[in-house]
Amino acid sequence: GSVLLADEPTGALASQNGQRVMALLRQAADDGRAVVVVTHDPRLEALADRIVHIEDGRVVSDRTNIRRSS
Repeated sequence: GSVLLADEPTGALASQNGQRVMALLRQAADDGRAVVVVTHDPRLEALADRIVHIEDGRVVSDRTNIRRSS
């Protein structure tokens, strides 16, 4: 399978364009790709299947996200 790595993919984008990028990444995940997104934007958590919070190089939480079906 393929893996897609995205480091702050919405960081320099206007809100609407950021939403478009995240929708494309979510679709890639729904199509069976492994998608890893690194971000400081907590609003993007709603699109994730798993959320890992890291502080000072240590994992402080690791949880599965239950998303609503669209």
